[in-house]
Amino acid sequence: MRKIIPFLLTLTFICFSCRKDDDIFEPEIIRPSLPEYTSIQGFYLLNEGNMGSNKSTLDYYDYETGTYSRNIFASANPTVVKEMGDVGNDLQIYGDRLYAVINCSNKIEVMDASNAKRIGQIEIANCRYIRFHEGYAYATSYAGPVELDPYYTQRGYVAKIDTATLEVIDRCLVGFQPDELEIVGNKIYVANSGGYMFPNYENTVSVIDIKTFSETKQIEVGINLHRLRADSHGNLWVSSRGDYYNNPSNLFCINTKTDAVADTLGISVSNFHLDGDSLYAYSSEWSYISMTNEISYCIVNVAKKEMVTNNFITDGTEQNIKQPYGITVNPITKDIYVTDAKNYVSSGTLYCFDKDGNQKWNVRTGDIPAHIVFLGKLKETTKNLNIWK
Repeated sequence: MRKIIPFLLTLTFICFSCRKDDDIFEPEIIRPSLPEYTSIQGFYLLNEGNMGSNKSTLDYYDYETGTYSRNIFASANPTVVKEMGDVGNDLQIYGDRLYAVINCSNKIEVMDASNAKRIGQIEIANCRYIRFHEGYAYATSYAGPVELDPYYTQRGYVAKIDTATLEVIDRCLVGFQPDELEIVGNKIYVANSGGYMFPNYENTVSVIDIKTFSETKQIEVGINLHRLRADSHGNLWVSSRGDYYNNPSNLFCINTKTDAVADTLGISVSNFHLDGDSLYAYSSEWSYISMTNEISYCIVNVAKKEMVTNNFITDGTEQNIKQPYGITVNPITKDIYVTDAKNYVSSGTLYCFDKDGNQKWNVRTGDIPAHIVFLGKLKETTKNLNIWK
């Protein structure tokens, strides 16, 4: 979802607006690249859709055919009213199921990962991100309505969901407007943003004991926290969006043994993906002082806690990306994927770069392409994805 900044107040009252007939996407299949054959068959891409437009959509790229299929949820589920809904905020696979967190529609869509057919849905108010552990799903929720209020009183929570029944069985209160979460050992870490409370942002990471499902600590980090990823060295990497004025975005490192901030890197980060010891990040930092948007792409070595390069795109084609919005890395080929939201109201673009930073291909997506999850070869029925043709 886009940054929470003051002008979004005008969207508060249109979060459930209906879609007009001419806004409905038709399925489309194109072939942007040559086939590849690894243990990863493809990936799903969740397009957020602009808030209030009810235009979140799901795309799929098939490595075995080199084809990209747009808006497959509508094709796989033709009887679902309003299709996916309003603002796709996270996408994950657990077992043989695909989970799409649809923020302003207050639900998590649960689908068969092999064909995107709906299995059910979980109702959670203003839900944000989801992770899994030992048969349970854990999802963050802003709990309250979409509204900007510096004195917001509704704390957010983490919902515990039984993945067998798709029922919410417990809740744990955390800070205000919790965003990403990460599970390390027997602890859940939650980035509290306070994004609706401008200019009184939150600055803590909540720590939840997973056995008692209760908050045991809040770690003071930086304001307006967003992303969380755990590395293999016992560290948790946290991004701060800052306040878009005098406090810039930043990247922090928390030691998960002591639950204290170990390092502040002074690197601007909007979104990042951790692959081994390489943290691939882009920054698209807006300033209300300069009224400009500064964009950069970097790699940080998390073992050494230092920047490796300040631009992982080496062929100059980053100039074609107007508004980077999503990022991930293929764990086998090391191809780098960056999405471009452009103007936030029209179709975006997905760019694929090789491990050396040279563009391989690009393809048109839905509106505000954001979240990518890789699909292994779960079932033979996924082959060639004929159900969407």
